[in-house]
Amino acid sequence: MSAEDHAALVALLHAHSFRRGHFTLASGRPSSYYVDARPTTMSANGLSVIGRLGLQAIRDAGWAPALVGGLTLGADPVAYAIAAASVREPPVIDGFTVRKEVKDHGTARRIEGPFRAGVSVVVVEDVITTGGSALRAIEAVHGAGGQVLGVLAVVDREEGGHETLTAAGYPVVALVRLAELTD
Repeated sequence: MSAEDHAALVALLHAHSFRRGHFTLASGRPSSYYVDARPTTMSANGLSVIGRLGLQAIRDAGWAPALVGGLTLGADPVAYAIAAASVREPPVIDGFTVRKEVKDHGTARRIEGPFRAGVSVVVVEDVITTGGSALRAIEAVHGAGGQVLGVLAVVDREEGGHETLTAAGYPVVALVRLAELTD
């Protein structure tokens, strides 16, 4: 992982995505800080650095996925940034999106994009807290006949999600740990 890109990502997250205060997390737990990665993951600078770092992290882990993606909305910009970066540094990795619910019209697919049965994927997340969103995406991928090589997160809140996913048999790589934002 490029030290310069890593430092840039930490600075972007700290400036635009990390807040102190009183918050209730999606899990229902209270927290004195909140990481809303979307202002970073959806910014031009964030997309650029996340694409490069995410692609390098996937390759450093030894994963060779055909696709990257996860549960909409948080995973979408992360997956697309990595897919775009892979065009500049082949082999190309395409993106996909897992819907939270299947639509009752059109193709009625839960997974959108070039996903197909038998494909190997890396599930991505903007922030891992409990691992619940990643597990929902993994369940959808398995249900559609895909194979999950591992999970990549932009931020690991270090609240047990990494351990939950690892215990379920999925290696996890995080680009940034919460401790790097709270220092």
